[in-house]
Amino acid sequence: MKNRFDVIVFDWDGTLVNTIDWIVHCLQKAGEQCGYVIPEPQAAKDTIGLSIENAVQALYPNADTATNHKLVASYSQTYFSKQLTQDDFFPGIYDMLIHLKESGYQLAVATGKTRAGLTHALAATGTESIFNITRCADETASKPNPKMLHEIMHHTQATADRTLMVGDSIHDLQMARNANVPSVGVACGANSRESLQQYDPLLCLQQATELLTFIS
Repeated sequence: MKNRFDVIVFDWDGTLVNTIDWIVHCLQKAGEQCGYVIPEPQAAKDTIGLSIENAVQALYPNADTATNHKLVASYSQTYFSKQLTQDDFFPGIYDMLIHLKESGYQLAVATGKTRAGLTHALAATGTESIFNITRCADETASKPNPKMLHEIMHHTQATADRTLMVGDSIHDLQMARNANVPSVGVACGANSRESLQQYDPLLCLQQATELLTFIS
């Protein structure tokens, strides 16, 4: 895989940052506060990667529009009650990002987070300057729609075959497939190695930092 890619696109939660359990808690707390049966942890994990609106709709399909807004607001209030720091990265992630950037790769983020949420996260982790472009679900389209990747490729002037998507959820890898972009799965987040392998990633790693062995 050396010299095969110009752009590496990372998902955020569960791929770079160890926030899956916290997101599950926030999704469950939102349901509890709105009077719903609390979803099982894996059911909540299976929505991670989608926009928050699509995630609550998937978990609480009988909720009307007004209740959906309440669920989203409750989720956001709980999520932002915890301060994110660089320590929330999986071990070695920050150094990996710096190494990749210094090696000449264009780096990007494609996330189901809102723009406000990602802006806050980038500032809290000191990574604003690392990424050439970031795309969020509320300014484009939720995964697995390929629009985020199309916009990233347009911005970086990269072709699909020279772009790599790295993610921990089935939605990340399905988005890559929909965009005809090669992918690498990481099994440290929302979905299991077995679930990720159904989308034919080039590799399925335990942690994103293992990528360095194959591309640098």
